[in-house]
Amino acid sequence: MPSVSAKQNEHSDNVIRRFKRACEKAGLLTEVKKRSHYIKPTKQRAQRKAAAIKRHIKKRLKEMPIPSRGIRGGKAKKKK
Repeated sequence: MPSVSAKQNEHSDNVIRRFKRACEKAGLLTEVKKRSHYIKPTKQRAQRKAAAIKRHIKKRLKEMPIPSRGIRGGKAKKKK
């Protein structure tokens, strides 16, 4: 559990803001949301697998070279 101590002559708003930031860094809100309802183990495995596939596809798309569009860089015109 994150904790913050108030400095001398510090407004309560600043202390609350620092506490919220500390909670966010610790990942408390995401953990609470995860544990808010029960998910079957098979469902958890499926979600993890889907996330891994999504990460893999995203990584491969980043590695792909950008296709060139020719000299001018615009779309090709149709000839009549």
